[in-house]
Amino acid sequence: MKKQTVCFLLLLVGLASFKVGDGAFMQVGDPKHNFGFIHQGDIVSHEFKITNTGGAPLVISECEVACECTKVEFLKAPIAPGQSGVIKVTFDSKSAMDRQERTVTVKSNAVNSPTILTFKCVVLKAKH
Repeated sequence: MKKQTVCFLLLLVGLASFKVGDGAFMQVGDPKHNFGFIHQGDIVSHEFKITNTGGAPLVISECEVACECTKVEFLKAPIAPGQSGVIKVTFDSKSAMDRQERTVTVKSNAVNSPTILTFKCVVLKAKH
């Protein structure tokens, strides 16, 4: 019991010393998007809204994707505290079929980096 109390107190001290306002903090409106049903060959896009709720400028350094079917566009300029921007994700379904789920790993100077964005869809046969 004593050990649990000491661990709890150490956790509280650690949390008390951590201030989100000291650095950039990336808040995503909704980190998940569902494109629903699309047809093979369709190209679909979604803009994820991000807001810097921290106390320092937010700088996105890179966005990693697992395959070449996904392209990402993001602001290269710093996002000031309290300001917003978008990360645009485009999925080309020409080589995909059935259920698809992809992730985008957003790396930045935010205290909560990396941030994971996900999207999914079901790719049906191409229209003829």
